[in-house]
Formats: sequence, structure tokens, C-alpha cells
Amino acid sequence: MADEDRDLIEILEEHNPVDMAKYINYVSAPQAGAIATFSGTTRDTFEGKTVLELRCEAYVPMAVRCIKSACQSARSSWNLMSIAAAHRLGPVPVGETSVFIAVSSVHRDDALDACKFLIDEIKASVPIWKKEVYTNGEVWKENKEFLERKSELEKGGRDEYRCCRKQLESKPNGHGCCGAKVKIDDGCNGDTREAE
Repeated sequence: MADEDRDLIEILEEHNPVDMAKYINYVSAPQAGAIATFSGTTRDTFEGKTVLELRCEAYVPMAVRCIKSACQSARSSWNLMSIAAAHRLGPVPVGETSVFIAVSSVHRDDALDACKFLIDEIKASVPIWKKEVYTNGEVWKENKEFLERKSELEKGGRDEYRCCRKQLESKPNGHGCCGAKVKIDDGCNGDTREAE
């Protein structure tokens, strides 16, 4: 079985909760000595503000391709059996899961390291945007991993940001922190287009 055939990547439509048992069962196998998981949940406060919910939006085709690319990178670094990754779209109430990752391997170090790598890579490079909704307003959030990746690229003199290995800087309306136009890689294959 090809490596990518052992990966389950899902972007869940609005109001579809993440079924953690489904993804853990997917990566389970008799030879798996370890299953590492990560569940990202909506917290109830941020910097003293009461959070009502998180709202997630995505450019789904590119998000799936970028997560698949991250899985391939993880497989090239660790000896992994199966990977499952799910991200929920739409409103995610406090206490519910917005992102879930499960990784299986023969030994725990591979599963634990790959799981951490995958969540960091998803946060840094996958075109999924989140808005925190408070009792007194709302704000689009940039993940610290995104900001770190952006900083690395700027130090390197890069002026375009690419998905999968680089950074997509665009909110769902096409306006990100670098202005109204950004270069985006529409498939991790080198083809770019401008978002306005």
C-alpha cells in the first residue's frame, strides 16, 4: 500500500463535529506500538476576553493538498504507519475540537514527533483561517507558527508566500496582512495565481 493510501485527510463541513474515535480507529493496527494524537479545542478566554466560539474557513482543495504534503514530509522523517488529520469548518463552540491528528508507528518517538510536526505544519502553512468571536467583538487570528514562518521567509528576502512549504497570506476575502494581492500556490505544484 502506498504511503498516501495510509493517510486519511478530511476537511469537515459546518456543524460536523470531529469524531476522534473514527481517526484513532483508522490509524490503529496490530503492529502499532504507539498512537499519538492531538486535539485542538476552542478555549473560553483569550487575553481576558470571553470567547463564544471559533469560526474556521478554508480554501478546501488547497488545504487538503497542503495537509497531504505535510504528511509526506512527516513520512520522510519518521517511520510511520498511518496518519489521520481532520479540520472542522464553520462555528466551533467552546470545548469542541476544531483540529484532530492521529499518528501510528511501531515506536512512540516516531508517533509523538510526527504528531507535533504535523500540527505545527498545519498551523504554519495550510490555508485555514480562524476567527475568535468574543462577547464584545471578533478578530481574525494568525497562528504563532504562521508568524514564525512569515518571519523566516522575510529574513530570507522572499517576497512571495507559497502554500505547503512556504506561507499563504490571505484571509478568505483575499486580503491578508501583506495587502490585497498575494501569490498563492494553487496545488503545491508551482502554479501560482494572484488573490485579490
